[in-house]
Amino acid sequence: MSHATYDVVVVGAGIVGAACADEFSRRGMRVAVVDCEMVGSGATATGMGHIVAMDDSNAQFALTRYSQQLWQTLRPELPEDVEYDQCGTIWVAADEEEMIEVLRKRDYYGQREVPTEVLDSRTLLRLEPNLRPGLAGGLLVMEDAVLYPPCAAHFLMERAQKRGATFHLGQPVADAGQGRVRMRDGSEISAGIIVNAAGAGAGHLTPGVEIKKRKGHLVITDRYAGFLRHQLVELGYLKSAHSISSDSVAFNVQPRRTGQILIGSSRQYGADHHEVDSGILARMLQRACEYLPGLAQMSAIRTWTGFRAATPDKLPFIGPWPVDKSLFLATGHEGLGITTSLATARILVDQITGTKPEIPIEPYLPSRVAKEHAHV
Repeated sequence: MSHATYDVVVVGAGIVGAACADEFSRRGMRVAVVDCEMVGSGATATGMGHIVAMDDSNAQFALTRYSQQLWQTLRPELPEDVEYDQCGTIWVAADEEEMIEVLRKRDYYGQREVPTEVLDSRTLLRLEPNLRPGLAGGLLVMEDAVLYPPCAAHFLMERAQKRGATFHLGQPVADAGQGRVRMRDGSEISAGIIVNAAGAGAGHLTPGVEIKKRKGHLVITDRYAGFLRHQLVELGYLKSAHSISSDSVAFNVQPRRTGQILIGSSRQYGADHHEVDSGILARMLQRACEYLPGLAQMSAIRTWTGFRAATPDKLPFIGPWPVDKSLFLATGHEGLGITTSLATARILVDQITGTKPEIPIEPYLPSRVAKEHAHV
């Protein structure tokens, strides 16, 4: 079929696009999803799947916490293969300076009704006995969870499909806007609403959208049941993740239900190739072994890279693109797309349907960086 018409076309079948398709179809709209690859490929297939309430800014906290609560609500419906596990995060403090940050985070979360527990050195080692001795302590955020992102994206897409959503997969998009999506093969899909959920590729699809690709590496080990119980993140991660331009690594490990351990994390700008960077990888693994010395004896079974979609102010673009009244953005989530997918879809569809969103949407509106385009 060379031409089809829908209420909504979502470009991008990663977890954000899947959540959008699920939410639009839940509200009774006819939805098509277009992607040059398959469901849950791209960044969704290469990320950690950490459902985490983050406190870098009030706007980031509002979106991540709201979405975390939506995941908690969805939890009973999630199939086994999504591997949802509310294991909690421990932010690990190496020294007394980082314990000051632990107390700041505790106060911030506490004021916003997120349960936490401050851990002293002894309690930290009791909870995670494979950490190196001598760490100062940490903060346990017990409602944080982990899941397996590709299967979560498939679950959301299948729900949308049951409500009538159609997929156009393996089809590269030539351009999208002004009420239509044109494929490279010349076929077109028309819709009153087009959602650019193309992740790191969103800027190619919508010129003027400021998205940078930020490369990351991950390693997964063989099965070592019981070695790791919580997602562990060094508080130094905040220092490295805040770096806008320089390459960085940080200790960030995740227990998988299989007994495997997922090891991150790295951040690189300007690296557009998928190849593993042996220098970055070595730094990342060395950092992980400094915190969990036992990792050095483990077998790694796979190493891979992925690209996060980063914006200049570290907040995603969710809402209308001022230049084109048919076009809406749901992109730029950097390393938090898995966490924030459900809230992104919810507040986007709320905006479009005139429903009052649960959280203020202003911090995420694309118009905050598109003002120079608004008069076009």
